[in-house]
Amino acid sequence: MLTGVNVVLAGGDARQLEVIRRLTELDATVTIIGFDRLDTPFPGVTKAEWTESALRQADALVLPPVGTEDDGTISAIFTDKEMKLTENIVSALPATCRIYCGMAKTYLKKLCAGHHLGLVELFERDDVAIYNSIPTAEGALMMAIQHTDITIHGSTCMVLGLGRTGLTMARTLQAMGARVKAGVRRAESYARAFEMGFEPFYMADLARQAGNIDLLFNTIPNMIVTAQVIAGLPLRAVIIDLASKPGGTDFRFAEKRGIKAILAPGLPGIVAPKTAGRIIANGLIQILLEDLRLRGNEP
Repeated sequence: MLTGVNVVLAGGDARQLEVIRRLTELDATVTIIGFDRLDTPFPGVTKAEWTESALRQADALVLPPVGTEDDGTISAIFTDKEMKLTENIVSALPATCRIYCGMAKTYLKKLCAGHHLGLVELFERDDVAIYNSIPTAEGALMMAIQHTDITIHGSTCMVLGLGRTGLTMARTLQAMGARVKAGVRRAESYARAFEMGFEPFYMADLARQAGNIDLLFNTIPNMIVTAQVIAGLPLRAVIIDLASKPGGTDFRFAEKRGIKAILAPGLPGIVAPKTAGRIIANGLIQILLEDLRLRGNEP
């Protein structure tokens, strides 16, 4: 149980509703900010304004999955009021408070470091990232079906990167009957891709390997799908870039050549916000419970 733990949730989207529900089930003291247009009742939850006083007793500050923007703005779909994480706001947090988000941009990292506050990026946890890869793959499939005139079954698909998201994406495509080509960098990844029945190749050979594919799914957040690669793609090909913004695709050149290229980060929150919210909540709760045990407040 999280009895006595003060959690403040600031902003976010529909995923945060599941986080609120799970925290209240475990008896946490929950304050929500940036939810003034929310109609869903949460008994026992306190609504507050974005002020320093609302944060003075916080054990945990939970931000949206994207953390903050580069100017400190906190995204919030349930309010029209602007919220920014500033020096003054952060100064109001107790020294023992930790800030939680999915992933943090440089602004948030520097702010936390400057105030010696703990920062937890939940999407960096293997368990959270692997669970999140499931709705990501389903959302990518939905987009592929919407933007092509062929079936996944029998198509030739390319997945770049066999990390936590790429592996789930490749396995899902294979299960649907696609021929899957997997771009990797390391010998052990090549071997694993071969063992799983994919057609592995090294990234250095990407331009040549991309010559006759229907769908390209990129999970690498570096510029990997360059103009040279796009120049060799067939015009029927569709690129779905799953990497975090700005992605790893030369979108300007893709548009110029007439290749459909879609940047699609954050798919879990779009296609399955309830499931995605549960994933975030479970990761958050596990950390909070571990902290309680370390402090000797939980058996």
